[in-house]
Amino acid sequence: MKINQLILTEKILLAIDDIAKLLSISRESAKVTASRYVTAGFFVRLKRDLYIPTEKFNRLKEEEVFRIANLIQVPSYISLTTALSYYNISAQQQQNFIESIQIKRTKTVKAKNIEFVYTKIKKEMYTGFELLNDFFIALPEKAIADAVYLTAMSRYNCDFDAIDFKKVKKNKIEQFINTTNKRVKTFWVRLCKIYRV
Repeated sequence: MKINQLILTEKILLAIDDIAKLLSISRESAKVTASRYVTAGFFVRLKRDLYIPTEKFNRLKEEEVFRIANLIQVPSYISLTTALSYYNISAQQQQNFIESIQIKRTKTVKAKNIEFVYTKIKKEMYTGFELLNDFFIALPEKAIADAVYLTAMSRYNCDFDAIDFKKVKKNKIEQFINTTNKRVKTFWVRLCKIYRV
C-alpha cells in the first residue's frame, strides 16, 4: 500500500512535492492522495500542502510540536503560558494547546487534538525570542511581557497566580514593557505590587 512508503520515510513532515516524489506521481495526484489520506485518518493536515502521518503525529514530543507550530505560521514564536510552562516558570500546564505570537493576524489552527493559537502583536514588539533546539521561543521575561501586554489590552487571560516571578529578572521584563503603552505599564506596576516582583 502506498501509505506505507510515506509512513516509513524518515521525514516527519511531508509537503505535496515530497508525496509526489516518494510515490512517483504528479503534484496534482499527490494533492488528491493527501486529501484522501486525511479523510481516511492516515494523515493530519497542518496547513496548505503540509501533512504529517497520523502515526507520527501521535508520537510527537513537546519540542517537535513547537517546531510544527513555528512552521504552521511563519514567522511566529512560542510564548505566553506555553513558554512559561516549558521553562517551569508557570505551574499551569496546558495539554494540547500551543500559544504563539505573530505579526500577521490572530488565528487558531486545529490539527487533530492540538490547538495552535497565534496571537498578533505590533511589529515593533516582535522581539525577545531565540532559536532554541530548532524552534523559536520567547525568552522567559518576554513571555511574561507578552502575557502582561495582552492581558492589559483585554486580549488574553493570564493566570498570574501560577507564575513564579522569582525565576525571572524584573528589569528584563520592564525593558519589553517600556516599549508598550501607558495602560500596559500601569497594569505591570499593579502586578508588581500584588506579587511583590
